[in-house]
Amino acid sequence: MVEAFCATWKLVDSHNFDEYMKALGVGFATRQVGNVTKPTVIISSEGDKVVIRTQSTFKNTEISFKLGEEFDETTPDDRNCKSVVTLDGEKLVHIQKWDGKETNFVREIKDGKMVMVSIKHTEHLHAPQTLPTYSYLKLCEQCDLDTNR
Repeated sequence: MVEAFCATWKLVDSHNFDEYMKALGVGFATRQVGNVTKPTVIISSEGDKVVIRTQSTFKNTEISFKLGEEFDETTPDDRNCKSVVTLDGEKLVHIQKWDGKETNFVREIKDGKMVMVSIKHTEHLHAPQTLPTYSYLKLCEQCDLDTNR
């Protein structure tokens, strides 16, 4: 089922990202850049590993992992995490743990878009509507245009 996520995705919309970065302790300047950055996320399956590459004018990152196995991850804001990604039905669940803190992200495909929602963050107890949500459009691999036009 991870194959459903294997594509090139472009961020088109995000909500509550600044509040999330504040809760993580991300500095003002980095938050300003993060709020205007529209990264491209490339998800692929390479043998028994899943690779997620995030590319933007701000920073490029890559994680490679086996589903269900813990791995070391350095986030774009330079947190060093112990992470695990699992497949829960049609959802890709990504858990990051660092310094006694935890964040959980769920990616799923809805109406042809990849939607990523933070469902838990131990640093703040915001109501669900203030947790970050991200929407990505799938890009055409040959032409770099979105396929929903």
